[in-house]
Amino acid sequence: MKNIILLSFLFITSFAGAQGIDGYWYGHANVANGASANNYMVELILKQKGTSVDGIVNYYFRNTFRSFKIKGAYNTTSRNLSLYNIPVSYYASTNRFEVDCMMNFTALLRAAKAGSNLTGRFVGTAEYKNTCPEILFDLKLNKDAGNEDSVLKELRLFKETYQMWSPSAYDTAVAATIIQRPVINYVVVDQYKEREKDVVKVLEVESDSLILNFYDNGEVDGDSISVFYNDKLLASSQRLSAKAIQLKIGLDSTKEFNEISMFADNLGTIPPNTALMLIYDGRQRYEVRLTSTLQKSATIRFKRKKK
Repeated sequence: MKNIILLSFLFITSFAGAQGIDGYWYGHANVANGASANNYMVELILKQKGTSVDGIVNYYFRNTFRSFKIKGAYNTTSRNLSLYNIPVSYYASTNRFEVDCMMNFTALLRAAKAGSNLTGRFVGTAEYKNTCPEILFDLKLNKDAGNEDSVLKELRLFKETYQMWSPSAYDTAVAATIIQRPVINYVVVDQYKEREKDVVKVLEVESDSLILNFYDNGEVDGDSISVFYNDKLLASSQRLSAKAIQLKIGLDSTKEFNEISMFADNLGTIPPNTALMLIYDGRQRYEVRLTSTLQKSATIRFKRKKK
C-alpha cells in the first residue's frame, strides 16, 4: 500500500514583477530510489517580497498532521527558489518509529504559454545528506487559485486552526472577570440544550476551586462565546481576544464530575469557533484547546483527585 504524504505549503509576502512565483502550485514528488510506493502529493501557495520568502508548512504523514514556519529566497535572475530546513518524515518510517529528515527545497521556475512549472528536489541538509534520499518533484501552477484573496484566506484559516500560541508570563491582561453566578439568557440556554456536548478532556484536579482563562486560539476574528458550568450559564456573549476572559469557579463536591462547556455564539469570520483555555489548579497549570460549532459545544470535565 502506498505511503502517501500530503504536503501543504503556505507562503506569504508581496511581490511586484512580471515573472514571479506567486500562486498555487501542485503536483507529485517521489523518493529518488526508484520505488513507486514512496509517493508524495505536494501543494504550495507562494508569495514573495524581493528575494525573501517566508512561509508556513503543513504536511500529513499517514495519520499525522504537522505544521511549522519556514524561510527561503528566490533569485529573480536565475529563477531559482530555495526553502530551508523543512522537517520531512522519512519515507521508510513506521507507525511505531517515525523519523524526520531535515531537508532543503530547491526548484527552478520554468514559464511557458502552456503553463508554468517548479521542478526540483528536496535535499537533505549536511547532517542528513547520506541517510535521507532526495525527493524529486514537478509542480504545476494553477492560475485560478493564485489570487491575493485566496492566499490571505488560506493563511488566516491556517492561523485559526493550527496556530499554537500560548500566553507567556507577560500576557497577564484580563479583559473580563466573570463572577460565579447564573446569568439569565433564555435564548442561549435553549440553544445550548439543543446542541451536543463534545467532551474533549477529563482532568483530575487537586484544588476545590479553579481559575479559567479563555483566549482566542488563532486569528482574532470576532469569535464570541458563552460559558456554561454544570449546565448553568455563567458568561454570555463574551468576545475572544488576546486578553483573557477569566472565570473563578468552586467545584461541587457532591458531583463526580464538574463540567465547563464552551458554547459558540457565532463562528467569527473563520469557522469554527476556537479558543485556548488555561486552567489554574493551585500551582498546576493546564492548557486545553477548544473547538465549538453551531452543533456541538466543547466540554471539559473536572474530577477531584482522591487524597
